[in-house]
Amino acid sequence: MSFRVIVVTGGNGGLGQAIARAFLAESPENFVWLGVRENRAQADKLVEKLPGRCHSLELDVTQPDDWQRAVTRILAEHKRLDVLVNNAGRHHDGLLAHLSWSAWHEVLAANLDATFHGCQAVLPTMIAQRGGCIVNIASLSALLAPGGQSNYAAAKAGVVALTRSLAKEVARIGITVNVVCPGYVETEALAAMTEEERKAAMGRVPMRRFGRPEEVAAAVRFLACPEASYITGSVLRVDGGIL
Repeated sequence: MSFRVIVVTGGNGGLGQAIARAFLAESPENFVWLGVRENRAQADKLVEKLPGRCHSLELDVTQPDDWQRAVTRILAEHKRLDVLVNNAGRHHDGLLAHLSWSAWHEVLAANLDATFHGCQAVLPTMIAQRGGCIVNIASLSALLAPGGQSNYAAAKAGVVALTRSLAKEVARIGITVNVVCPGYVETEALAAMTEEERKAAMGRVPMRRFGRPEEVAAAVRFLACPEASYITGSVLRVDGGIL
């Protein structure tokens, strides 16, 4: 597989790190840019380990100007951009009757607006190249919306719809756009659960275990690989069989 330039947002979290490592393992020639806003420790460790193959970008995914600066920097160094993984996001759960406007707005901005800005920022380059892959990370909450997540579920459902619409717009140009919907995965979000909450969640998973970040990363890498070039507009669940 030839050299590819990959951007992964949310590059400091467990899932972002796993996705970055999957692409780095795919080919010794791949170069991964980690989009990070704050708490850069994990991203910096990966960069220090592979300085010639990985770099971090200061990127607030909710700000279009940050996206333009990031893309300009990448193109100045590599003259191309092949894969974007819109992985950054955030929760602020609560019952809708008591949900503040800021909790609604911030979650929509971090999940849905950020995906819009990222796609829009990379599309001119991918269109000029007549090729590229975008993989958006949504959530099972987009498809099976739980109580207490009206903001997050709405944002991730919007990511699914955005993905399907954009896939139709750019299919003729050779750009694929797909979305992955993880279920319960051993990341920072699950670490905040109580033992009782973990047991209840586990009971809803037919496989009777939580997923690993590497399992989601494998799905992302597959959707972005040349062998998956006829797959676009797809919604791939990685959830252990939750119905």
